[in-house]
Amino acid sequence: METAKPRSVAIVGAGIAGLCAGIYAQKNGYASRIYEMSRVPGGLCTAWRRKGYIIDFCIHWLVGSAPPGSLHKLWQEVGLLEGREIIDLDEFARFEDKSGRTLVFFTDLARLEEHLIELSPADADLIKKVFRDTRRLCGRDMPSDLPPRELMSFSQQLTTLPAMMPFVRVMRAWDRVTCAELADRFADPLLAQAFRYVWMPESSTFFLLMTLAWLNDRVAGYPIGGSLPMARALEKRYLELGGEIEYESRVDRIMVEAHRAVGVRVAGGTERRADWVISAADGHSTIFDLLGGAYTDEEVEHLYDTHPLFPSVLFVSLGVNRDLSHEPRVISGCWVPLEEPLDVGGRTVDHLHYHVHNFDPTFAPEGKTLITSTTDADYEYWTDLSARPEEYEKAKQALAEGVIRALEARYPGIAREVEMVDVATPATIERYTGNWKGSMEGWLPVAGDMKKTPKKTLPGLSGLYMAGQWVVPGGGLPSGVMSAREVVQLICHEDVRTFTGE
Repeated sequence: METAKPRSVAIVGAGIAGLCAGIYAQKNGYASRIYEMSRVPGGLCTAWRRKGYIIDFCIHWLVGSAPPGSLHKLWQEVGLLEGREIIDLDEFARFEDKSGRTLVFFTDLARLEEHLIELSPADADLIKKVFRDTRRLCGRDMPSDLPPRELMSFSQQLTTLPAMMPFVRVMRAWDRVTCAELADRFADPLLAQAFRYVWMPESSTFFLLMTLAWLNDRVAGYPIGGSLPMARALEKRYLELGGEIEYESRVDRIMVEAHRAVGVRVAGGTERRADWVISAADGHSTIFDLLGGAYTDEEVEHLYDTHPLFPSVLFVSLGVNRDLSHEPRVISGCWVPLEEPLDVGGRTVDHLHYHVHNFDPTFAPEGKTLITSTTDADYEYWTDLSARPEEYEKAKQALAEGVIRALEARYPGIAREVEMVDVATPATIERYTGNWKGSMEGWLPVAGDMKKTPKKTLPGLSGLYMAGQWVVPGGGLPSGVMSAREVVQLICHEDVRTFTGE
C-alpha cells in the first residue's frame, strides 16, 4: 500500500523566523522547503568576514539566553543555543557629556540605581520610582510559549492572568510614556541626554524597563561568536529534521488560486506548489509585491502608511591593530561627544556611538580589535546616492574617515592602526535582505501601542501565514521564534493535527 505523501509548506526567507518555522513544520510532520534569496542563512542576523575580522551586524544581547523562562525553552526547541557560550556583561552602555561626566548603565539594578542617584540627587524620587517598577518585572516570565490568541479558550486565557498581572501593572504606568518624555523628567542634563540617546526617544518606556529587568536577571546574555553561528545552528537543526533549503532562490510571486495561497514562483519562472505558504520575508514586499497588493484592507494599509519603523542605520566597521582588551566591556557601546559635529549623509550628529568588541575573541585576530559605529540613517539619501556609484563610494569613505577622526581623539594614534574599513548603508541592507526601507527591526514599539499586534494572516486570503518582525512589534530574534511557532500551530489547527514543539 502506497504511503500518503506528507502535506507541504513553502517558506519564504531563511532568516530566524523562516528557519524556526521550518523546524516546527518538520517536527509536526510537514514536508517543508525554504526559499532564500541570499547564499547564507540568517537574514538580518548575519555577519561577514573582511581581512581576518568578523563584522557582526546583529546581536548585542539575546533575551532568553538562560533558564528559566519560556523563551529559553523555545530556543532549546529550535537549537539556537546549541554549542554556544553565553556571557553576561556588567555594563549595558556608557554615555559621556561635553563636560566629561559619564553615566554607566550597569546591568545590575541596585548598582545602577545607586549610580544615578549619586550623579543626580535631585532626581532621586523619579529614579526610585523607575526602579521600583522595574523590580516588579524582575524574575517574571512573560509567557512566550502560549498558543496563538485565536486558538486559546476563555479558560486558557484566564489561567495566564496571574503570570501577566505584574506586566499589566507596570505597562499601565509606563506604556504611554515615551523614552523622550521620561528623559525630559530628569533635572540633571546628563541623565536627560543619556536616556534620550541610549534608547530610541519614540519608543515606549515599558520596553526600556523590560530590558533593564532582563539584564538584571542575567537572561539576556551575549553568545560568543555572534550572529552567524546561531543562524547556522538553526540551519543544521532544520536540515537534520529533513527540511530543504534553496539558496539564491528569490521568490517573486506567491501563487494564489481561488483566494488560497498554493505555492511560490521563484525568479526565472519555476513554480513550486505547496499546501501552505509561510512568508518570513519582509512584510511590505510580501503584501504589495509578492501578492500584488490584492489582499489588504484599511487596517493593513494604515499600518504600513503610518506606523513608525525602527530606522535604518549606517554601520561603520574598523579592524585596528591594537589590543583594547583593557577597555570596558559594554553590551551596547559608548556614546561620546564630538569636538566637531559629524555629517552622516543629510544628518548631523554631535555624539559618536561606537562599540569596542573586546568581549568576543572570535571577531579579530589575537592582539587586534574590531570597532563598530552605528548611526541612524536617512534612507532616501543613501538609496538615492547608491544609484550614483562614484558619489556613493566617496560618501561612504568620508563617513569612515569622520568616524576614524573621532576615535583618534579618544585613542591617539589609532588612525595609523586601522587596517580594515567596511561601511554598510540602508542600500546595503535593502540589497542583501530586502527589508523595507532598510529597517533593522520592523515596527517600533511606540508608546501607547504595545498591545496592538499586526495579524499573521491577510484579509480574504487563506493558506498564507506571516512570521517574523513584521508581525511582532519590537522585532529582534524573539519575534522570529515566537511568531514561527504560532503560525505552525495555526497550520496544525487548520489541518486538525496536534502541535508539538518537542
